[in-house]
Amino acid sequence: MNWQLSGEYFENCNCDVVCPCLFSPAPQMTARPTQGACEVAFAFHVDRGGYGDTSIAGLNAALAIRSPGVMSEGNWSVAAYIDERADERQREALQAIFTGAAGGPIANLAPLIAKVLGVKSVPIAWNQEGMRRSVEIPGIARIAIRAIPSGAPDSEIWASNASPFAPTVSLAVGEEASTFTDYGMRWDNSGKNGHYAPINWSNS
Repeated sequence: MNWQLSGEYFENCNCDVVCPCLFSPAPQMTARPTQGACEVAFAFHVDRGGYGDTSIAGLNAALAIRSPGVMSEGNWSVAAYIDERADERQREALQAIFTGAAGGPIANLAPLIAKVLGVKSVPIAWNQEGMRRSVEIPGIARIAIRAIPSGAPDSEIWASNASPFAPTVSLAVGEEASTFTDYGMRWDNSGKNGHYAPINWSNS
């Protein structure tokens, strides 16, 4: 099934700013996370998009990933969250895209995943304002990041060729009480590394 989407994403991991998994003298994802293991949440908002003839515009998704060590060594545990507003066809489309089953950027990471903890249909509240991004999944996650200060007022620091999700990403930091709890995983990434960026994905 051909699909494409455009929108925004952000992430908040437990590494100190800036994350060595993406920024270090070693090849990407081969440096050890600053806390030993990586615990990271990703949130996605689709502005425009379709999976075949099914529109997925306006919907959200999220992922929580734990890597026990160096990310390129795999053995990841992954949980997926799909916007409860999606109907059955939209839910199937979002699940296929954001678990990597339908190709695209996340499919490139699939060999690193050892355990899929589950896929849940949940309320996902996305907010984007200026240089701040936030998401809330009641009872599971409440995460917000903001751009770190740059040398130019009201402007982000952007890094190119750093992320598997977007050509450029901003450097950001988790706000207070940026927490996740589910599937026996629990973390607070307040003050820790973050990124956000526009995304433009497809499986073509």
